[in-house]
This record gives sequence, C-alpha cells and structure tokens, in this order.
Amino acid sequence: MSVPTETITAIKSYHNHAQDLVKNYLLSDPFIPYTSILTGIFLCKVVFDLFHFISNSHSKTYIILTKIQRIEWNNRGISTVHAIFISVAAVYFVFWSDLFSDRWHNDLVVFRSSPLSSFCLGVSIGYFLADLGMISWLYPSLGGLEYVVHHALSGVAVAYSLFSGEGHLYTYMVLISEITTPEINLRWYLDTAGMKKSSAYLINGVVIFLGWLVARILLFIYMFYHVYLHYNQVIRMHIFGYLLVFVVPAALGVMNLIWFSKIAKGVKKTLAKRW
Repeated sequence: MSVPTETITAIKSYHNHAQDLVKNYLLSDPFIPYTSILTGIFLCKVVFDLFHFISNSHSKTYIILTKIQRIEWNNRGISTVHAIFISVAAVYFVFWSDLFSDRWHNDLVVFRSSPLSSFCLGVSIGYFLADLGMISWLYPSLGGLEYVVHHALSGVAVAYSLFSGEGHLYTYMVLISEITTPEINLRWYLDTAGMKKSSAYLINGVVIFLGWLVARILLFIYMFYHVYLHYNQVIRMHIFGYLLVFVVPAALGVMNLIWFSKIAKGVKKTLAKRW
C-alpha cells in the first residue's frame, strides 16, 4: 500500500520539528541544567506509575501489600531504573569515551564536559530530588537518616558539577557505584515476596558482596589515586569544587565501608546456615 505524499511530508515535518526542539532547547547548553533536571523528575513519575500498573496487573505479591509497601515497591523501581541508566552512562564516560582521555585532549581533565555528560548529570539530580522528597514525605518509612545524608551529599556534588562544569570525571566515577542499587532492590523484592530462603536470595547476597567490593570500595580507591595523579589540575578548581572532590567521596566511602561490613557479616551468616 502506497503512503500519500502529504502524509510523508507531514511526518518529515514533525521529525524536523522534534530535532529542532531537542537541539535548540533540550540539549542547548544554556537550557541543559534545567531541562535535564525536569526530565529526571518527570521520568521518576512515569516509572513510578508504570511499576504500579505492571505490578498491580501481574504480581500476586503487590496486591496484598500495604499502601506504604506499595509506595516503596514502586519507589525502588525508580531507583533501579535510575541506577541502570546512570551507571551505564558513568562506565561509558569513564572507561570508553574519549572525553576524559589524556591521549586526545590537552586541556585540563577537571574542566572537561559535554552536552551529553551534562544532561545525564541533570537527569540524576532530578532523581535525587524526587527520591529525597519521597523519603522526607514518608520519613522514616522509605529510609532513615543515612539515606537523607547520602542523597543530600550526592545531590549537592552532582549539582555543583553540572552547573559549574567542573569535576565531571570524578562525579561519574562515584556514580558508577549506583551499579549495586538494582541488586539491593532485588534483595528487598525477594524478601517481600517471601523468598528469603531461596537460592536466588543467596546468589543475590553474594553478587551484592562482590559488586559492593568492586564498585564502592576498590573504585573509590582508584578515584583517589586518579586525583593524586592529577592533583596539579584538581588544585585549580574552585575551592568549593576542590573540597567536594575530597569530602563527598570520603564521606560516602566511610558509609560504604560501614554498609560493606554489614553485608559481609550477612553473607557469612547465610553461608554458614547453608553449609
């Protein structure tokens, strides 16, 4: 069946208008911080509603949960989607992109950024704002003080990096740690579904232990080593950005070590029961 010429012309016109909208507004440098943050908040709402719709239709566990548990179920869906998005972006920028490569650029690595790297950071800020709002609204049902501190530190650091253009590399190095979030959320889902004694729960615990060790312990050590090697550049950052490079990762690192000790004890206890 042939498509009328008018229809093809109209489709091309809409396509061109969409491209212009993205290029001139959504990914235009002056608007990126604002459009990306709003996009992140909007996507949180979309994902929350999608998880509610899908879970209410296909999950036997979801329909018997309390109102607060349902909210947490959907909220963990948001954090899982965000974690996958930002960890993939972070791994790409840190290890595969030429943006922060010393081989292809002569300018200082601490001042490098791109429209795409800025947009991804803005989406992440939108998530942190939305999630922090949910945690505060239902405090302490969705998380205690440690979650508030974690989100506040992360949000401030990412926001400074976005609006100043400084330290994108180190911000993404820290954000790679979000790769452990889906496993943490899966553990909660398995527990809520009454599968705490299943093999999936055991395997999940081991994966969390290994992922946490790599992404939240060893990677932080690598980040500080990178800062040491590029200290002559780091010291040229604004004093606030300079402090954030050390204070935020150090504070998050301490929290990661505390949580890691609890994870290790939990895995050891579970394995001892099995064998």
